[in-house]
Amino acid sequence: MRQSWPSPRGRPATAEDFAACRGMLRNASRTFHAASLLLPSRVRQPASALYAFCRLADDAADLAGDGDAALERMRRRLDRAYAGRPLDHAVDRAFADVVDRFAIPRALPEALFEGFEWDLAGRRYADLGELNAYAARVAGTVGAMMAVLMGVRDGDVVARACDLGMAMQLSNIARDVGEDARAGRLYLPLEWLREAGIDPDGWLADPAFSPALGDVVRRLLAAADEFYRHADSGIACLPPACRPGIQAARHLYAEIGREVERAGGDSVSRRAVVPARRKALLLARASAAALAGTGEGGGLRSVEESRFLVEAVAATVAREEVRDDPVVWLLLLFERLERGQRVALKRQG
Repeated sequence: MRQSWPSPRGRPATAEDFAACRGMLRNASRTFHAASLLLPSRVRQPASALYAFCRLADDAADLAGDGDAALERMRRRLDRAYAGRPLDHAVDRAFADVVDRFAIPRALPEALFEGFEWDLAGRRYADLGELNAYAARVAGTVGAMMAVLMGVRDGDVVARACDLGMAMQLSNIARDVGEDARAGRLYLPLEWLREAGIDPDGWLADPAFSPALGDVVRRLLAAADEFYRHADSGIACLPPACRPGIQAARHLYAEIGREVERAGGDSVSRRAVVPARRKALLLARASAAALAGTGEGGGLRSVEESRFLVEAVAATVAREEVRDDPVVWLLLLFERLERGQRVALKRQG
């Protein structure tokens, strides 16, 4: 049964509320704010509200003195937004308006919050399946939410949006092995570490690069590449005008993994950075690949770990169609991924 959607019963969101969300975006992320200015206002406005609310929750989980209590307060704010009685705050009113207008399934932000809880708990992942479940929550959800915002509810397309988000998250984990370890976090599959002769607890106590660790990191990048290949079929099915931006984002982020590979899988003693000249070359290649796309390649099933996100989208009915450049959700996803890096650096300082 498809779920119905209540209308907000609190004070309606105003232009000033959305302006406050844009201001929060501008102050928190210059890169994302600058990119968002290139988007149509009818997309920029709801995207800023989603960004602002998710950012508040992310800050609650990562920066508050008592992350669990802070995240619980954000859950209550989520309850009120979906009940149509948002807290009397600009971000809450704008967020409630967006989830109502675009019928964003509650399961998506709830899954994102669950990913934040796993971070707070210092959760580790026994195998790739468990790590995929984490990636689906902290990155696949973002892809799915923004796809819904654009009026995209086709199961194949939403699944590919989740795949791309998960690929980027795995690339991010591979790049940040050392920085995560110095912040007390370990995301590499424990099974893989032990197979490589690495004791997870001992390594985390004194993180250092070794050829065996490099093998584990390259193995993770291979898993990311599989998700990228799945995402490619979804990109090929996008309208031609949308393909260049998505292709560029996909290849630029995947190139981070290539930089880690060129360093022998060492992301402990160094941090992979894609040189500007290579970025320019990748942009050109991505544009060519987008023009050559055939629009074929649907039919891939979502992976088990993200299927609940695709099913949640399928169970809702859209209130209004939004047909705009899907690069918006990639921009938000980039900010989410980079956010983790900034928090790790702040903790070290």
